[in-house]
Amino acid sequence: MRTNLTLLTDFYEITMAHGYFDQGIADKIAYFDLYFRRIPDGGGFAIMAGLEQVVNYLENLSFTKEDIDFLRSKECFSEEFLNYLANFRFECDVWAVEEGTPVFPNEPLIIVKGPILQAQFIETMLLLTINHQSLIATKSNRIVRAADGRTVLEFGSRRAQGYDGAYYGARAAYIGGCVGTACTIAERDLGIPAVGTMAHSWVQVFPDEYSAFCAYAAVYPDDCLLLVDTYNVLKSGVPNAIRVHNDVLVPMGKRLKGIRIDSGDITYLSKKARKMLDEAGLADCKIIASNSLDEYIIREALMHGAQIDSFGVGERLITSRSEPVFGGVYKLVALESGNRIVPKIKLSENVSKITNPGFKNLYRLFAKDESPIADVITLHDEVIDDTKPYTIFHPEYTWKKTTLTDFKAEPLLKRIFDKGKCVYKLPSLKEIQERCRRQVDSLWDEIKRFENPHEYYVDLSLPLWNIKQKLLGSYVDENN
Repeated sequence: MRTNLTLLTDFYEITMAHGYFDQGIADKIAYFDLYFRRIPDGGGFAIMAGLEQVVNYLENLSFTKEDIDFLRSKECFSEEFLNYLANFRFECDVWAVEEGTPVFPNEPLIIVKGPILQAQFIETMLLLTINHQSLIATKSNRIVRAADGRTVLEFGSRRAQGYDGAYYGARAAYIGGCVGTACTIAERDLGIPAVGTMAHSWVQVFPDEYSAFCAYAAVYPDDCLLLVDTYNVLKSGVPNAIRVHNDVLVPMGKRLKGIRIDSGDITYLSKKARKMLDEAGLADCKIIASNSLDEYIIREALMHGAQIDSFGVGERLITSRSEPVFGGVYKLVALESGNRIVPKIKLSENVSKITNPGFKNLYRLFAKDESPIADVITLHDEVIDDTKPYTIFHPEYTWKKTTLTDFKAEPLLKRIFDKGKCVYKLPSLKEIQERCRRQVDSLWDEIKRFENPHEYYVDLSLPLWNIKQKLLGSYVDENN
């Protein structure tokens, strides 16, 4: 994986940077929000992921001699600008929601404050990193919840969109709740357990299925898991697996660990296989299912009595095939003028694309039982005093309101960079996964429904709502 990804950016970020420099406003302080507008798959929430890679990118943000030479070859940038880039040093402040946190549309997941040339330039890398990993972590979490406590393994490396997709997809899937991956390098670098046994080609290499199973059992007697669908699951695969258990493993004092079914009607086959294994005295032998699974197939199989202990999920997880775009955006929300922060708003005929202006903060409000009640986007210097009653209201249907008492308010945005220096201690991947599990468990069951989930409340504070309405009104007046 390259460490210097400075030029992994849309070219317009560089042309705008040159324009800011040429106009003498490169150091004008700007504020940008990174957020998303819609939850994939019609779900009730998404999972924040990718922050560690954002930190690594920003810490290595510099222009090499090769970068400068390439930009010079474009013949559209001044030497003064190229010299600025050659001596570039990241100087922005960054706040972010921690990885593994359930998040909702229009909430600022990352806020960047700094010289506009720099804050604008990092847009592409921040978006592609957070978009990709949040998408896969969200999909993974849906699949893990559908499995209802059964083990889920990420098997998607060969179907991922490129090696970065496989590598960081394995990381995001682990955050979402998968316990292991087929991607070997993910264990070496990230500590995610790599798992795997055999492919159908192993069975085909030998004269017959029984011989193939015997050979595998001889090599891996302590961890013997056999793929039983190369020829016929019930007439050949499972009977041969039982024979190998008795003929090879028992004399060694070992037991068959499991079988894997990779095709066919996994519900029917798993029920029949379970009966055959139990009758052979192999009640402890696990059944693993794979083959183009997703949360809907898994949930349907279990509803109909499938006897499956764990799932290997590949292409539909690693690509989030059902909805492969997360849709995060990065928008300018304020500029500094003297000692004032001047809020900025983007208007659109599409109401969902109208931005929330200003330098902001994000609070999560919790009930006495620690379950989240609502999120409130506030101005940055606002403090929600949870010792007093607090009224929340719908940002569009303002008559929908409720006053909370006996609640706890917790800010979600953590300081990550202070004037370009990282001040955040990155947690371990296991800690991120545990945060995700704990926080998802705390959500209302209605929010976790796969169809028609309850819409979680994300409200604006009254001061922020007033600023937005004032800006909307001023632009309406201008155009009338």
